[in-house]
Amino acid sequence: MSEEWKIKGELILSCSCTVFCPCVISLGNHPPTEGYCQGWAGVHIDEGYFGDAKLDGLNFGILLDIPGEMGRGNWTAAGYIDERADDAAYDGLAKIITGNARGTTGLFKMLVSNFLGIKKVPIKFEKQENGRLFEIPKTITGFVEPVRGADAEKDLVITNTEYWMGTDVTVSKAIKSKVRDYGRVWNFDGRSAEYCAIEWSGP
Repeated sequence: MSEEWKIKGELILSCSCTVFCPCVISLGNHPPTEGYCQGWAGVHIDEGYFGDAKLDGLNFGILLDIPGEMGRGNWTAAGYIDERADDAAYDGLAKIITGNARGTTGLFKMLVSNFLGIKKVPIKFEKQENGRLFEIPKTITGFVEPVRGADAEKDLVITNTEYWMGTDVTVSKAIKSKVRDYGRVWNFDGRSAEYCAIEWSGP
């Protein structure tokens, strides 16, 4: 039986789409703008637990390489876990990232056919006034900036979605987004990005 888990925090996502990610509204039924999706996601946990393991304050990341429509599967993925995680927290986060913890991320178990591995690394996630920063040394360098609406003082937010990551998604653009790992050298500068509050749980 899977352990009970819950994480509450924020997620950043940067991908290869040239305009805002179609998946937020189509829920994966519309193909990505390039016909495939390459990208990364970074998560900061404000509060969380996996069984008896506390996850508060930890970060993790996911690399995604998806050949077509998200719902068709055949994803390739990899995970990155905060070097500050103790053994119990690491084990819990590894199960969440791979989908083995079931619940919100259980879909990874169905959609990912090639999991490249998980690395324990230093991860920086910063909420800044003009955007969000996510960094893993020599692997991912990312800074995403929200797109403004008609009121220049307010971010453009898509609300009340059924998007599995979070219901209210801030439309953003990658000011800097570079990946170098597992034979992949990607540059998504100027492309689609987003961030949202998350509240995931399982099983």
